[in-house]
Formats: sequence, C-alpha cells, structure tokens
Amino acid sequence: MSQLIIALSKGRILKDTLPLLKVAGIELLEDPEKSRKLIFPTTHPKVQIVIIRATDVPTYVENGAADVGVAGKDVLMEHGASGVYEPLDLNIAKCRLMVAGKVNAPPVHGRLRIATKFVNLAKQYYAEKGEQVEVIKLYGSMELAPLMGLADRIVDVVDTGKTLVENGLEPLELIAHISSRLIVNKASFKRKADLIQPLLQQLSHAVEQSRVSRPPDECLCHLAIKPFCHNFLSLVLDLRDFRQIPSSL
Repeated sequence: MSQLIIALSKGRILKDTLPLLKVAGIELLEDPEKSRKLIFPTTHPKVQIVIIRATDVPTYVENGAADVGVAGKDVLMEHGASGVYEPLDLNIAKCRLMVAGKVNAPPVHGRLRIATKFVNLAKQYYAEKGEQVEVIKLYGSMELAPLMGLADRIVDVVDTGKTLVENGLEPLELIAHISSRLIVNKASFKRKADLIQPLLQQLSHAVEQSRVSRPPDECLCHLAIKPFCHNFLSLVLDLRDFRQIPSSL
C-alpha cells in the first residue's frame, strides 16, 4: 500500500500546519510534545508525519525520504531547494527577513560585518547591492552580535520586532517577506498523485478560508508604525525637557 510521508518541524510551523491538515482529514494520533518519537501515525491510514529540524525538511523532501513537507521560505531560499516543487503558499508563520542594527549606530567605514545563519542569502543580497561584506555564521542569539562588537549588522527573521527593541536594535532593510510553503518531491508528485492532488486541493481551500477570516498580520503592522512611534516618543521627550527649562533663562 502506497504511503505518503509528510515532513514537518516542531514549533510555530507545526502548530500552524496541523489545523490545515485537519481540514484534509489528517490528524496526529499522538501529541508530539509528549513523545520522543520522530515518526507519527495519523487518522489517515495512508499518511505518516515525520518531525525533524526545520532546516532538514527541504533535504528530506528533495531526496525522496519524505514526499511532502512544510518549510519557511527563508529556509527554502537558503537551501536552494531546486529539486522540489513549491505548489502552495500556506500563508502561515509569516514574518520578514531583514537587516537589523543598533539604534542610532554611526556609519560604518569599510567592509560591513554581517552576523547571520542565512549565509547564502546574506551574500546574495549584498552582492546584488554591489557591496562587499564579511559574513559571520551564527546559529542563534543574533541580536547579541552587534552588542558585543562581533558584527555591525545582522540578517535574521523578524516576527513582532520585540526582541530587536529589547536589545537596542532596529530593522533597517527588508530582504523578503516570509511565509511557510508546501513543498513536494518531484517524483512523488507523479507517482503518488492519487494522494497528493486531493491534499493540495483541500489545503488550498483551507488556506483561502483562513486568509479571508485572518486579521491583519501583527508583525507587519508593528514594523510599519515603529518609525512613527519612535519619532513621536522623541518629540514628547523634547517637550518634557523644554518645560523643565527655568523661566529666568
């Protein structure tokens, strides 16, 4: 009996994908948060779900270890993922890939140092701008790099922007809008069309219904009003200082 293997990753993508799969009649029979298993049966007799690292999802799907996967566009762009089809934007786990740096940082003279886990994307972005940069590979806590003098800028995904603000950083340049995509192994797309095509149709319908009912993306609104809020706060502080000047002066 032909089996369909779907590769997901723990965290936000898993949380946001499960309701969409439920519409297609696919639900996990066990809670992955309470199990050390990596392969899970589902309510669909021909579908299994594997839970792996987000960065490994394109590799599993491209090489046929999984038939279908869900991965962020940032991961797909960094990986290359030329060996998979990308038929559907699931419109979940939305954020922005951005350049960020310290608030009010002085101009950098010479080559910029960029800390990121998206090495290929960062090099490509600055190459297209005609800038030579030094890219420093990190695996986490990107915000620390400018604070410790390791880098001048970071390239990272930004959700609400709260982490940047709390560490004295601000978004500077937008590289790409990010959301999670359904990807399909090219051979499986043909060999298992009887399982994949209905799944695509049902997920497309679920995504459209979610798109209609979903409120505006919080992270996009936050980033849009941030410059206004920053300028308004500066004005308030200036007025406060003005009122404190002695009248005799």
